Amino acid sequence: MSTIFSFGERLDGYAVPVLNERAVRAAAGIVFFFAFLSFMNAWLVGNFQPTRVFVVAFLIDFTIRIFVNPKFAPSLIVGQWMVRKQQPEYVGAPQKRFAWAIGFVLAVVMLYLVVIKHVIGPINLIVCAACLVLLFFETAFGICIGCKVYNWFNKDQAKLCPGGVCEFEPARGAGGNWVQATVVLAFVGVIGAWISRVSANDPYARAVTPATEPPMVSPAVDAAEVERCKVPDFAKAMGHEEKWKLHNNCK
Repeated sequence: MSTIFSFGERLDGYAVPVLNERAVRAAAGIVFFFAFLSFMNAWLVGNFQPTRVFVVAFLIDFTIRIFVNPKFAPSLIVGQWMVRKQQPEYVGAPQKRFAWAIGFVLAVVMLYLVVIKHVIGPINLIVCAACLVLLFFETAFGICIGCKVYNWFNKDQAKLCPGGVCEFEPARGAGGNWVQATVVLAFVGVIGAWISRVSANDPYARAVTPATEPPMVSPAVDAAEVERCKVPDFAKAMGHEEKWKLHNNCK
């Protein structure tokens, strides 16, 4: 039974249970990919169905990770298989469990808001953005933000951190110099100017032909629809009126 319900591996030479960081990052990338797809569907076309599916899948995956065993979490199974030919990099499991607990809480919040209550509003955006940021930093940079938060609430600081960041002290200037920063800023400026030029000269833009006759709608239904599609103040304050109408299926 203990081999099923456990968290992390006990290996010789390691003071705490460990996880393979390569598999963890691979799993984060897999989850991020589907999270980003569902978020873009909701944001760009107002289709929240992929988000509702993803939230349930995300919650199941993280429930297994935290309360059963990471070895049986679907995303980690696939991630482990993808990196099976790479040398493992073991990191401390306790801080990972804390970080994943943050993801679990966010998933529960989204389950209530999006799946059960079908709420559409800024709170969804904030929670989704938080999930995407946590996943992106994990998979792209190997930075576990939740693990850093772990140190704020635990007397025993995290051990065996990814990349040795718990013990490693970088040399001054290790992150780059002013010349490199100038190159990045110049690059951003050039791309920004190019985006403006491309946006102003879109060869694929088509003229919108107005409808000759608007559809007939009964006054009662029309009044109800107008009331339903009344843009709330928070959306106006955010400059989010058109997006709010899209997300609420309002013309």
